[in-house]
Amino acid sequence: MAKELKDLTKRKDNYSQWYNDLVIKADLAEQSPVRGCMVIKPYGYAIWEKMQQQLDRMFKETGVQNAYFPLLIPKSFLCKEAEHVEGFAKECAVVTHYRLKNNPDGSGVVVDPEAKLEEELIIRPTSETIIWNTYRNWINSYRDLPILCNQWANVMRWEMRTRMFLRTAEFLWQEGHTAHATSEEAEAKAKQMLNVYSDFAEKYMAVPVVKGVKTANERFAGAVDTYTIEAMMQDGKALQSGTSHFLGQNFAKAFDVTFVNKDNKPEYVWATSWGVSTRLMGALIMTHSDDNGLVLPPHLAPIQVVIVPIYKNNEQRDEISKTVLPIVDQLRGLGISVKYDDADNRRPGFKFADYELKGVPVRLAIGARDIENGTVEIMRRDTLEKEVKPLAGIAEYVSELLEKIQQNIYDKALAMRKSKTYVVDSYEEFKEKIEDGGFFLCHWDGTTETEERIKEETKATIRCIPWDEPDEPGVCMVTGKPSARRVIIARNY
Repeated sequence: MAKELKDLTKRKDNYSQWYNDLVIKADLAEQSPVRGCMVIKPYGYAIWEKMQQQLDRMFKETGVQNAYFPLLIPKSFLCKEAEHVEGFAKECAVVTHYRLKNNPDGSGVVVDPEAKLEEELIIRPTSETIIWNTYRNWINSYRDLPILCNQWANVMRWEMRTRMFLRTAEFLWQEGHTAHATSEEAEAKAKQMLNVYSDFAEKYMAVPVVKGVKTANERFAGAVDTYTIEAMMQDGKALQSGTSHFLGQNFAKAFDVTFVNKDNKPEYVWATSWGVSTRLMGALIMTHSDDNGLVLPPHLAPIQVVIVPIYKNNEQRDEISKTVLPIVDQLRGLGISVKYDDADNRRPGFKFADYELKGVPVRLAIGARDIENGTVEIMRRDTLEKEVKPLAGIAEYVSELLEKIQQNIYDKALAMRKSKTYVVDSYEEFKEKIEDGGFFLCHWDGTTETEERIKEETKATIRCIPWDEPDEPGVCMVTGKPSARRVIIARNY
């Protein structure tokens, strides 16, 4: 067994350390010299690329087009929307000078005091301000609407406590920004994009999510409403995995973006923004993986099938390759990504452990005796079960197996979430059970004061008011005041 796997912390011993170990040992990312930033390694980036490509297709199916907007934002732009600047001010990295010069004492370089910018620039924490300043030039009439833009970019938020993928100072994401002629159209778009995120999470990531709306205390700075998908990690904590915001006319008013409507009257534009980030990588890792390493859903695995030949000499390897290479072609013809690892630099046992650690969904092992018998050994990563199957028809069998694995991974995650979801009416019971994690369906009186009390006393937050839960009149578990329906409360990443 590979040393990397032996050194992997067990989830039950230290879940947080297990996650950190796995990110490093599975070759996904590593810390960078820049505080709070990470280097995403090729294998980790390959997973992100598959996420990006699928999401990009789904966005474009809704009419969205890609664009790109500047990384640097004039400080005055950020100040135009009061809630927005208040929400992001503490996280902003600011560019003040544009030049360095040699230190006169020869000790290196220093900022040139004569190169101070006339206006300081913010490294984008999000792009609403620069985009709405741009939209002002694009929109005159209702005929110019809607504008449906998305950009794939990086952002900078000066986080104090960071963890790779989950919360870093710089991270990769997409941010959609749309402009509409009516409130109804904008709100429908915001909800549509949340449904896109939900479909992606469940059908591709195999991560079950709860859709809902954030409380006023938790919504995006400058939004009228924030819609969210919340996923449960194996330790029972929630992970906000995507958000979509109905911005009303707040940014249009801040940047004076108006249009002439069908009645030939001026009106402010209605807006949405929506985004997911490399935080999805964290969700993928923590939802499915185990003490043996990553467990990747086949729909997002960079390598869906690995084939490892077992041989004693080059002649045996060449003979095995004659049988395997046509199978590789068949698998690729079915749209399956496959790697035939016949490299002579690692023993089969090391390869097995390495691909297990990296979460490759299906492993085929084939030796000289298998060639004689017309068979192959198959191992599925999700259950670690092995079986011997005939080589005839193996490509079709593997294709079906990948879909079974995809469904099984989702079913397992859903069963885990259901087993850790509780209906609780007593605050004392809630405070006791929250220590073990989980989603708690509780009544809440709708006040910020009660919400903040829960957070202060239990370190749990209202994750969302779920869309799929019915109205159920009751009383708040904290204050006893009337409550129209239950909300989901959990500790979170």
